[in-house]
Amino acid sequence: MNENKAVETTYDESQIQVLEGLEAVRKRPGMYIGSVSLSGLHHLIYEIVDNSIDEALAGYCDRITVDINADNSVTIEDNGRGIPVGIHPQRGISTIEVVLTILHAGGKFGGGGYKVSGGLHGVGSSVVNALSERLEVEVSNGEHVYYQSYERGKPTCQVKIIGDTDKTGTKTTFLPDAEIFETLDYDYDILLKRLREQAFLNKGVRIIFTDRRVAEPKPVELYAEGGIKEFVKYINKNKDAIHDDIVYFEAKRGDSMEVEVAMQYTTAYSETILSFANNIHTVDGGMHETGFKAGLTRVLNDYARKYKLLKEKDANLMGEDTREGLTAVISVKVAEAQFEGQTKTKLGNSEARTLVEGALSDKLAAFLEENPRIARAIIEKTINASRAREAARKAREATRKSSAANNSSLLGKLARCTDEGADYAELFIVEGDSAGGSAKQGRNRRYQAVLPLWGKMLNVEKSRIDKVYSNEKLLPIIQALGAGIGEDFDINNLKYGKIIIMADADVDGSHIRTLLLTFFFRYMRPLIEEGHIYIAQPPLFKVFKGKNKDLVEKFAFDEYERDRLIEELGKGAKVQRYKGLGEMDPPELKETTMDPEKRTILRVDMEDAIAADQIFTILMGEKVEPRRDFIEANAKYVSNLDI
Repeated sequence: MNENKAVETTYDESQIQVLEGLEAVRKRPGMYIGSVSLSGLHHLIYEIVDNSIDEALAGYCDRITVDINADNSVTIEDNGRGIPVGIHPQRGISTIEVVLTILHAGGKFGGGGYKVSGGLHGVGSSVVNALSERLEVEVSNGEHVYYQSYERGKPTCQVKIIGDTDKTGTKTTFLPDAEIFETLDYDYDILLKRLREQAFLNKGVRIIFTDRRVAEPKPVELYAEGGIKEFVKYINKNKDAIHDDIVYFEAKRGDSMEVEVAMQYTTAYSETILSFANNIHTVDGGMHETGFKAGLTRVLNDYARKYKLLKEKDANLMGEDTREGLTAVISVKVAEAQFEGQTKTKLGNSEARTLVEGALSDKLAAFLEENPRIARAIIEKTINASRAREAARKAREATRKSSAANNSSLLGKLARCTDEGADYAELFIVEGDSAGGSAKQGRNRRYQAVLPLWGKMLNVEKSRIDKVYSNEKLLPIIQALGAGIGEDFDINNLKYGKIIIMADADVDGSHIRTLLLTFFFRYMRPLIEEGHIYIAQPPLFKVFKGKNKDLVEKFAFDEYERDRLIEELGKGAKVQRYKGLGEMDPPELKETTMDPEKRTILRVDMEDAIAADQIFTILMGEKVEPRRDFIEANAKYVSNLDI
């Protein structure tokens, strides 16, 4: 069991508080789980796992198993206390049935069952039950195993004893309802990421995840004895750290709040800060993250001034300077968490800021005093970042003056659209002058703008922001979009609702796409997060037959479609393989790649910021070994490679 085992408290049927019924869940599932798409499907698992994690937080659970079964049902089992089995004092039925059939019935609503609890919406088992075709629950209380089954939220039998046991815990098996969800096909990688995150955030809890839909299921054990220190190590595994020791400290405020912080600086130029409240990823930050940033900036400035690493004439380090290359995980546990927004992505507890900021003032300051070599390496990194920021400011001002004076010669190749600034306006970033010329002629001038690029651009993974501002390949993109970059980025000033990358389907085109995506991810991340970045899908083949008036032309995007069209057109059909966009004339490019009525474009999404960060670090960073390993591991998935 957990080392931090809680003081024994009574946890029985009297602590399960009933707030309201289940009536609306099946009618409006989106209100309870966000959506009925893949994310909502995954949410069912999260709710049940969160119940088990809450048992771990209370000190009663250290093992959770999660199985995706062959029929797309899911089994989740823990060794916690088990749902109370007695007759509920308000309802007069087994508390198991109350928890599974009545919304907002649980130990988290003032009954004293839990000091801290997670769960994104706090609706838990009853909503999962309501949205499942069938659900079975087995509860072990140290003496007997109790069982009940349900169909679409309604019991199909009474709670009954099906065996004896000396163990405790809850086992839940459910099959999501195909009448509710758009898909029942779970995404293994997304679930693995979430469960790994939970293992990092709850040290000492062992999570065993198995996908039994495959021929040879292989359980993955997720366990982090070092907790969030191991989380930081995992995030930084492909980066070069400037100090080996991961800085870790924790602080408490009575029994109502505690914080853990783990952090490490790397040679990278971007920051990765992940904050959590009660195991919920607070994507939009909040008071705990604000306290961390304020405390970090003050502590580093104080240290730099004390030891004359910053001279009297030098300006103070800014927040962005102190966070360059930093990877940090901040985890707070709050008895009465106040979240802003329905999806709980921002923590509003002001006392969390006070606790976290104070923890840095005490614990980080002490660490720096005790580790002067690490402290000086960190300060040197931040001072270099400060100098680069100042150089970037001067470059930015020079760029603005140049733009105001002559509308910037760097934008000379941009073909603007008349409706620039409208949400439906599109900017095509096109590889090469030849393809750019065709795109300009084939576009709809009202809402489609074209910016041709030439040559390879700067790899921003290896460059600071001042180099970005002075790069003649990237500057036209910054100016064309009009929203700035980095700390100055403001999506409200974006001139185009869609930014479409249009590059050849060869190695050079793939490299340009990756360079552009790295740039957007590092310096304009909201463009990806809010769905503004797209990748054009030009055809690989033209299949044609006949001449002049009898000419029939069709386009194929892969070999399968090419072969189908050859068979469809019959004898005499010919095939042209497009080596590049420049080979397509304007009408062809318009019809196949630019016309919204006929084209196919792929939107770039960011399901997992940590995974995205690691991929860009591997592909575009300094280390060769991880890149080689990645290429060798993924080479089997490559198709249509043109070298």
